[in-house]
Amino acid sequence: MWYGSETAKILIIDSHGQPVRWALTTRAARYYASGKVITELGENLFGMVGGVQEATGARSEFVTSSIVMIRGRHRIPYGHAHVGLTKHRLFVRDRQTCAYCATRFAETDLTVEHIVPVSRGGLHEWTNVVTACRSCNTRKGNRRPEEANMPLIYVPYAVCRNEGFILSNRRILADQMTFLQASLPRHSRWAQ
Repeated sequence: MWYGSETAKILIIDSHGQPVRWALTTRAARYYASGKVITELGENLFGMVGGVQEATGARSEFVTSSIVMIRGRHRIPYGHAHVGLTKHRLFVRDRQTCAYCATRFAETDLTVEHIVPVSRGGLHEWTNVVTACRSCNTRKGNRRPEEANMPLIYVPYAVCRNEGFILSNRRILADQMTFLQASLPRHSRWAQ
C-alpha cells in the first residue's frame, strides 16, 4: 500500500534490529542521502515528490519502505531504556480496561490507580499502577485491593522498549506492529 509523507511514520531500526525512532518521510530521505540505509524491511511504501528538474522537466520522487534499517548499533543512553510512565501510555498498556471491573472505557472516564496508595508508601511506577474507572477508583479509596475486597483482574508490569514504541505511535501499520511484537516478552498485553 502507498502512504503519503504525512499519513504515518516510518520505523527506523539499527543494524541489530533494535528500534531507534519513528520518523517522517523527510528524515528517512536524509538517511538515504547520507548513505546510512542498509535495507528496507516493511511491506508498505511511503513516498514524497520533490521539485521539477529544469533541464529535463522530470519531477523528483522518493520512495521508501515502512521499516528501514540503518548502519550502526544504536546505543541506548543510560536511563533511556526505561519507558516513561504517562497516563496515556498506561491506558494503552491496559487497553483502556478497568483493572477491577474489567470494563472498557473511553480515556476521559479512566483514572490512574495506585495499587498501594502513594499516601501509604506506594510508588508512581509501572508495577504499582493500573487503569481504573472512576467508580472503582473511588470505591477502593485509600486502601490496598485486598483491604477493599477488590481483586485485580490483571497484573501490572513494566513496559519494555518495544512496547514503548507501540505505545508512542497511534498509526502503526500492520508490518510495523508485527516487527515490534516479534520481540515482546510473553507477559505483554501486545504480544500475540
